[in-house]
Amino acid sequence: MKVAVLSPVAWRTPPVHYGPWEQMASNLCEELLKLGVDVTLFASADSLTAGKLDAVVEQGYETKKGQDAKVLECLHISNLMEKADGFDIIHNHFDFLPLTYSKLIRTPMITTIHGFSSENIVPVYQKYNNNTFYVSISNADRHPKLHYLATVYNGLNLSNFSISESKEDNLLFFGRIHPDKGTAEAIAIAKKSNRKLIIAGIVQDENYFKKEIEPQLDDDIVFIGHAGPDKRNELMGASAALLHPINFDEPFGLSVAEAMLCGTPVIAFNRGSMPELIEDGISGFLVDDVDGAVKAVERLSEIDHVAVAETAHERFSAETMAKNYLALYYKILEKSF
Repeated sequence: MKVAVLSPVAWRTPPVHYGPWEQMASNLCEELLKLGVDVTLFASADSLTAGKLDAVVEQGYETKKGQDAKVLECLHISNLMEKADGFDIIHNHFDFLPLTYSKLIRTPMITTIHGFSSENIVPVYQKYNNNTFYVSISNADRHPKLHYLATVYNGLNLSNFSISESKEDNLLFFGRIHPDKGTAEAIAIAKKSNRKLIIAGIVQDENYFKKEIEPQLDDDIVFIGHAGPDKRNELMGASAALLHPINFDEPFGLSVAEAMLCGTPVIAFNRGSMPELIEDGISGFLVDDVDGAVKAVERLSEIDHVAVAETAHERFSAETMAKNYLALYYKILEKSF
């Protein structure tokens, strides 16, 4: 089977730091190769894969500033579509724009919908409801106007995560510094719990950081900036819990799965996909507000860290994700013939 995986070109695939869609495209490619699939990754030229790489964009527009994002996207997507006949199936991780080619090519296209930037993009998905195949990354993120083939949870490389022999008392916030992610709420939870908080992530909203976060930084509220894979594993493995007080209906939440793979429970606001990812009282706690999170911190001793990691390994591995997608490819190809 020849599969083309279309990754975004905002960042490198896999990303150096931030880039969840690129990370999932990469994880899928590498696991499909292990399953014997002939995979070509369409991504920026600085991307890395054990398979074939096809690129017309040298560096992503978030990596090399000053480039026109729309121009790069058009060059990138059209490069694959003009070669579509050379593949049995196209797996789109690039959102809605590639769908506009789907009636102009013969190769079936499966699209992982990683989330909706706004309701305004839904009409494009609706237009191609009946000739393409949509996969959601959580049941919570399904749009009522769209038809879905399946839900496949994001999968991670298990070798990148390990359980620490000893847990510290500090709490961790790991993610974009943005109001949606609830960085300020995490600080409030830590302060009310009398726990140290480590904040790791890229600053996506500079104004929010300067007004709401930076003034509260001290010896107990520590901002360390971006943390790479090794540092991420160290931080998550050693922390008592990951705080995830989101202020939006998050489609998935990679940091939630990452923490659990390290055996670290997650305390999250009960929104979006969180009830699907977290077993309340088993792998973490689902709460409604800051005060609820503070009470959950007091219950962290009830969590079995080994059980948290074992369950996460079963549900959120890249191998499981790839096997689920491969089964969908065969299902699609049977329908296409």
